[in-house]
Amino acid sequence: MKIGDFLIIETYGFDYDSVEKFRSKIIDKNSKYVYVDYPVHVKTKKTTGSFRIGTKVMAEYLGEDQSVYRFRTEIIDKRNGKIPTLALQLPNEDQIQRIQRRQYVRVETAADVAIHSIENKSMPFSTVTLDLSGGGLSIIVPNGSRLSDGDKLSIHLVLPMQSGEYHYLELQGEVVRFIEKESAANIASIKFIELSEQDIQIIIRYCFEKQREARQKELQ
Repeated sequence: MKIGDFLIIETYGFDYDSVEKFRSKIIDKNSKYVYVDYPVHVKTKKTTGSFRIGTKVMAEYLGEDQSVYRFRTEIIDKRNGKIPTLALQLPNEDQIQRIQRRQYVRVETAADVAIHSIENKSMPFSTVTLDLSGGGLSIIVPNGSRLSDGDKLSIHLVLPMQSGEYHYLELQGEVVRFIEKESAANIASIKFIELSEQDIQIIIRYCFEKQREARQKELQ
C-alpha cells in the first residue's frame, strides 16, 4: 500500500445490512496513518462529505503481488489543505486479510466474451459483459439464445489492459441466474469455477485498472 494507490472504502448502515462503496486515492502516509482524498461513491460518482471522525470503515487495495487485501480501519482526522483528505488508522500487518474470491470488487465493463455450453445445451454465441469480478460476470444474452440456471459453460474472455496488452482467458463457469426481459436484452449471471491463480490475478488487475480509469475521468 503506497502513495498513489487506490482504496475501495465500504461504510455500513446502522443495521450493518446496507453497504455503500466509495473510491479514493492515497495522498500521503506515515507509520500511523494513511491519508486519502475525499471518497467518491462508486454508483453515484459523487464526492461525499458525510465521513465523520470516528467512523469505522472497511478498506481494500491491490497489492504489489496483484492480490486484493482488506482491513478494518477508522477515520481519525480530516485535513483541509489544497487537497482535502481523510486520515485512516494504518493497520498492523496481521490485521490485513487477503480476501476470498467472493469478496472481489465488481466493476461495470463491456468486455468481449464468447460462450460455449460444455453440455451442448445451447448454441455458442458472442456477446459482451455487463460487469466483471474475480468471482464471476454478468453478460447480455443475444436474442435467439437462451441459458438455464445451472448450465456449465466454457467462457472465452478478452481483457484489454491499459498497457496495450490483451489477455485471452479460457474459463469455466456456471449460470447462477438467467433473467428474461420482455422489453430489453436477457441477462445471465455466471460464477467462475476452478479459476487458476494466474487468471484470478489478471481479472483483478483489469478490474482495478477500470476503477482507476473511472476515477481519473471524474477528476478531469
